[in-house]
Amino acid sequence: MNIREKKMRCYEYIRRWVTNHARHCMMDQEPRRWSNRVLKEVAPLFHGDVLNVSGWRDEDKESGYYRDYFSSASSYKVTNYYGTDGPDDGMAESIFLDLEKDLPAHLDACCDLAWTHTVFEHIGDVETAICNLGKMTRDALLIVVPWMQDEHYTPGLYGDYWRFTPMGLQRLMKMAGCELVYLRANDQPWYPVYLLAIGSKQPDAWRAHFPEIDWSRRLGRAQYVYPGCIW
Repeated sequence: MNIREKKMRCYEYIRRWVTNHARHCMMDQEPRRWSNRVLKEVAPLFHGDVLNVSGWRDEDKESGYYRDYFSSASSYKVTNYYGTDGPDDGMAESIFLDLEKDLPAHLDACCDLAWTHTVFEHIGDVETAICNLGKMTRDALLIVVPWMQDEHYTPGLYGDYWRFTPMGLQRLMKMAGCELVYLRANDQPWYPVYLLAIGSKQPDAWRAHFPEIDWSRRLGRAQYVYPGCIW
């Protein structure tokens, strides 16, 4: 091993130590914890019928269930395509739905909120999928997607195709017939970054609930631009 290789190994060790220490001190920015916290803030705002699309077992990975977040909902259901190991191994009572196929008639305008958590990166035809979500909801969409995350997939079961930007989500919402009314990100240099977006077919009804989106703030500066950033 030459001197350069030794230096690079030393720098990588320091980077990993700093990153792991920062993660330990900022656990609230871990993507799933962060998105669960934001969901708990906004979920009670939604009334009527709520549908968790491709929600597997509806688990929030913190020993809870997303159903309990939506305390104002009059009904709550889950759709699935496949679970982790094969057909129908998500929730036994979940509704079968392939987001890349034509939407079944019984799901047209079936809910007031259609929402999905970290599903769209695994869908090859995202345009068909978002249009289907737009057809399903009478009002709102809520989507959680990765902006920056390591590649994750299981061969033969599901792939990993996309990462999403704020402008990309704005475009997808328009394709679904919605206007983007809320956008949040756990933008920091230590963890993978998630985006949480809400769009509505009745945007004026939601403006009082959410701050105006700041389009001058661009993701990634904490990771790649600021002097002395960890990366």
